[in-house]
Amino acid sequence: MKIGLIRHYKVKRGYPNSIVSSAELMKWVEEYEASDVEENDVDLNGIEWKSCYSSSMQRAEITARSIYDRDIIFLDELREVPLSPLFPPKLKLPLFIHLLGIRLAWWFNHPSQAVSKREVLKKINKVIDRVISENQDVLIVGHGGVMMFMRKELIRRGFSGPAFRRPQNGVVYLFEKENEKG
Repeated sequence: MKIGLIRHYKVKRGYPNSIVSSAELMKWVEEYEASDVEENDVDLNGIEWKSCYSSSMQRAEITARSIYDRDIIFLDELREVPLSPLFPPKLKLPLFIHLLGIRLAWWFNHPSQAVSKREVLKKINKVIDRVISENQDVLIVGHGGVMMFMRKELIRRGFSGPAFRRPQNGVVYLFEKENEKG
């Protein structure tokens, strides 16, 4: 059984200025969510993928439709973890401080975060359970952060595959597990 994880195509909307307020950061998030993507050629590793799951977010949907020509299952469970500002709306800080603060707050289940780590992991496990139950080669189009947690869970469940810190856009990361029936 093979599972291919692919991060959506690169988003055209670049990052905001290096020093931003929480309000400016959230405006950028809105622009990022609505941005077009830069398509690229995707190597599907010569595999005839039997099914495809995708995040229901626009950039993932565009990616999935361009690389998979059959029915696609769009799931909210594969959506990117939403950013919830940690600092006061007008406080200007370097972008990396905002992002680091938000990530740490999320990691430690701070109440400022709209979605908890536990909720995200539960959704990821639900999707992986569903995919594994198909017992066939499945392609999953998603987002970088979600992919990192999916990778960890696939490895925990006996799959082998590549390590990545920040997955590249439009690249398939292949995870395999020998069929236990045969």
